Amino acid sequence: MSDWLTGVEAGNLLVAASLLTAVSGVPLLFRLLPPSAGQKLATLLSCLASLLGILGAVITLLQRSTVIYELPWPLPFGPATFAIDPLSALFTLPILIVSACCSIYSIDYWPAGQNLRTVRKLTFFFGLLVSAMLWVVMARATNIFLVAWEIMALAAYFVLTTDDFEPAVREAGTLYMICTHIGTLCLFAMFALLKTTSGSFVFPEAGSLEAAGPLPAAIFVVALFGFGFKAGIMPLHIWLPSAHANAPSHVSAIMSGVILKVGIYGLVRTLSFFSTFPLWWGITVLVLGIVSGIVGVVFAIGQHDLKRLLAYHSIENIGIIAMGIGIAMIGTATGAPLLALLGMAGALLHVINHATFKALLFLGAGSVIHAVGTREIDRMGGLLRHMPWTALFFLTGAVAICGLPPLNGFVSELLIYLGLFNGAVNGVGAGAAVAALAVPGLALIGGLAVACFVKVFGVVFLGVPRFPESGHPHEAGPSMRIPMAMLAVICVGIGVMPLAAAPLLESAVAGWHRSAAGSATLSTVAPLGWLSILAISLVAIAAAAYAARMRGRADRSVTWGCGYLAPTQRMQYTASSFADMIVALFSGILRPDSHSPTIKTSFPAATRFSSHVPEAVLEKIYLPLLQWANEKLAPVRRMQHGQIHFYILYTFLTLMVLIFISSP
Repeated sequence: MSDWLTGVEAGNLLVAASLLTAVSGVPLLFRLLPPSAGQKLATLLSCLASLLGILGAVITLLQRSTVIYELPWPLPFGPATFAIDPLSALFTLPILIVSACCSIYSIDYWPAGQNLRTVRKLTFFFGLLVSAMLWVVMARATNIFLVAWEIMALAAYFVLTTDDFEPAVREAGTLYMICTHIGTLCLFAMFALLKTTSGSFVFPEAGSLEAAGPLPAAIFVVALFGFGFKAGIMPLHIWLPSAHANAPSHVSAIMSGVILKVGIYGLVRTLSFFSTFPLWWGITVLVLGIVSGIVGVVFAIGQHDLKRLLAYHSIENIGIIAMGIGIAMIGTATGAPLLALLGMAGALLHVINHATFKALLFLGAGSVIHAVGTREIDRMGGLLRHMPWTALFFLTGAVAICGLPPLNGFVSELLIYLGLFNGAVNGVGAGAAVAALAVPGLALIGGLAVACFVKVFGVVFLGVPRFPESGHPHEAGPSMRIPMAMLAVICVGIGVMPLAAAPLLESAVAGWHRSAAGSATLSTVAPLGWLSILAISLVAIAAAAYAARMRGRADRSVTWGCGYLAPTQRMQYTASSFADMIVALFSGILRPDSHSPTIKTSFPAATRFSSHVPEAVLEKIYLPLLQWANEKLAPVRRMQHGQIHFYILYTFLTLMVLIFISSP
């Protein structure tokens, strides 16, 4: 395939894909077609763009080619420069795969005929969002990067607030917009510092800058804040739970599966500018990854809202990706190319894996919510009988996100494990100590993730319905099942054939940092062939066990209720009761709010128990801090009094100060 398309032609395919997605919603927006026809045309264009872009990305990765485009324009900050190299190409894969699946899913989930008020806005800004993300990963100059970044932020806001009649949706959109623009301000500062260092607004070549000194350190810290807000790294994650919970489910899938990865891309691309890293850079990213992973999954366990629970798992998996990046940076800082290869390859593979299984889980959650009409886990139950395909696909995503074989999450986490073990055994000093600490941290994350998804799948799909009046469960339609099946196949495919992904990962890692592109390959340092044998064996055993169960199926009955002759739905585990012990263990972090019934008589009246795990970082740290700052800065606000002549004076004084500072 790579013989009949050059690198330039492959790059042109990605450019064409970005332009095609940008215009996919235009016919529907301007009412050129009936709503249903316009929605289907937008889906067709999105799928065509994805096929073209995936073809171009794979060829770029296999050929390890780089194509640079430069468009002269009269705007400041130099020409518009963008390029497609292996690192960019790898990040376009999850964007294109997930966007196509979400676009198909929307036909039944958000049908145009039933959503005339919102479908035009949603479809247009969805396509614009996908196009902007592609331009972000292709940008090679400050001007085009920031323009694409801002279009991405605004388009994400409009698709997030599609159902803007709901107050919770408007609040989530406002919080998202505040956080994303704080991150953008950090990026303005980062690019200004980068211009001072490199002398140009065009991105430096990979490995062309030295990392010693205060200026590179400032670039790293500001980039970590700016891109960390977009990626949802703890404690910069505060916008993420409410945004993902309140958006339409296919929008949640693309926000969690892809938009967060654009933040990861920005950090990885910025790091690629430096020839080496101080050790404390890698340790910082690794520690932030450990904190994000553990705290994110702990918060997920305490949630009752299905989509909010999945949102916290995004924070957990961003933490795992950050752990891989951190150990790769430690390997680069200590001259250990094997460590850099394993860490970055594991992180980049987890970028793809998380995009697929998290999109699968959000689409599965959307099918459940579409069927029962609620996001509350405690109002579900017994859905396996009514929604067998959705249950199967959700279970596939759950096994993958827990990092269990034979699915793709196991492969990427294994690479990160190998990097951590290698750093702990062969490293020296603080790097080895932090790597050794990260190993049990990653194991704890995996164990807690298993506990969380046992709770989710058990409460939602098993047992009997808890509140039968909450809806009439029904299986999702074909356009909702097909995207879930596609994502499930990818999860199984990477888990069964990890060797197929190895050349793509090696190409992207080599594009990130030349020190990681040593003589070793992933197939020689990781047992990928044995993983295929293990995965095929497990799939065969599972298929045989299922076939045996179907042949010897017993009569179905309700779950045994500890000897009660008349069990009821109230005897089942709830989300609160299942997670009670873990929530209590981490209560110092979660700060749970419980309301227990008070029993005062021998024959008490009917009562109830309720519990809630708040967004502790936002409600206990950020909001009190902002309230304090609001009170202390009240005198300063008197300067904003609406009198224009004073504003002109402020501007004049500011210019005089800047001229004085810049004068020799």
